[in-house]
Amino acid sequence: MSEKQVKNNEERKDLDLLNRLKGLPGGLVIVPLVIAVVLATFVPQVFQIGGYVTALFYEGNACMMGFFLIVCGSMIDIKQVGMPLYKGVIMTGSKFLLGVLLGLIVGKICGPAGFLGIAPFVLIAAITNSNGSLYISLSSQFGNATDTGAISILSLNDGPFFTLIALGATGLANIPIMSLVAVLVPLLIGFIWGNLDKGFRDACKNAQPIVTFFMTISIGAKTDVKTILTAGASGIVLGLISAATAVLFFFIINLLLPKKERNAMGAAIGTTALNSAMTPAAVAEADPTMEQFVPMATAQCATASIITLFLCPFITAAFDKYMQKKQKGIYGPDGWAYAKVSGVN
Repeated sequence: MSEKQVKNNEERKDLDLLNRLKGLPGGLVIVPLVIAVVLATFVPQVFQIGGYVTALFYEGNACMMGFFLIVCGSMIDIKQVGMPLYKGVIMTGSKFLLGVLLGLIVGKICGPAGFLGIAPFVLIAAITNSNGSLYISLSSQFGNATDTGAISILSLNDGPFFTLIALGATGLANIPIMSLVAVLVPLLIGFIWGNLDKGFRDACKNAQPIVTFFMTISIGAKTDVKTILTAGASGIVLGLISAATAVLFFFIINLLLPKKERNAMGAAIGTTALNSAMTPAAVAEADPTMEQFVPMATAQCATASIITLFLCPFITAAFDKYMQKKQKGIYGPDGWAYAKVSGVN
């Protein structure tokens, strides 16, 4: 057998799955997510085998995210340190202001009961909160290092803090300083090491897609499609509203960014995190009059998190494809110069 034939046989045996996943819109997130959710729904016991299986695929999200943040921190050039901070501020601020605005409008028009069974405080909880794990997963495919670095500020919207602020319950909430520190430490480790050691930065760049894949499995492993049935139509509507904000955030964030930093990642904050399901109970503790809404609100937030978990990658991928058509100095009808920034550089 000739050398050429051997080489062709080897190429046929190589499925090249990783590069194929990277070539699909949101493939590094959507494919493992679908696999994990299907397993969690129909055979959840596979994640409870114990040992390394449970530690990696079910309980590994926090650990994998920590490692992912080190990887991402290594990609941040010291000359760009100001941009992650700026992006984090405008993303967090935009989420907070839009969530509060929607909640206040619904409360003013419909009262405490809201519309379609969605109370105003539930809207605020769902919109002001974002899925940080999904955001940094998407940043590896559609963003750059400054987008990933923005998570250190964006993580402030985790939990009930902003919801309580919006509802006037600031005396019963504390700023989660340690949560912010917990995000900053791995980023800082990667940032320092990556700027001192190019070899480490290159190794992290190669490892990033693999970390993204397995981290997304651990996210989906705790998600069961049966949750959607608990909240019914109102939870689905809440999820669709939250996902629809991705379109607004895409334009708002890019409007506030320099031309060279514009990409699809503004849409990636159009999500609701699963931890928002814990917010209604915290709100009811601050304001007992909200207690009656807690069971339904909890299911609604959980459902919204699932809806946005699936829709946001597709929306982000669609905007990324749109911006590819505007790259290389081609100007859109609004006069912007679009440039695709795909992958961490």
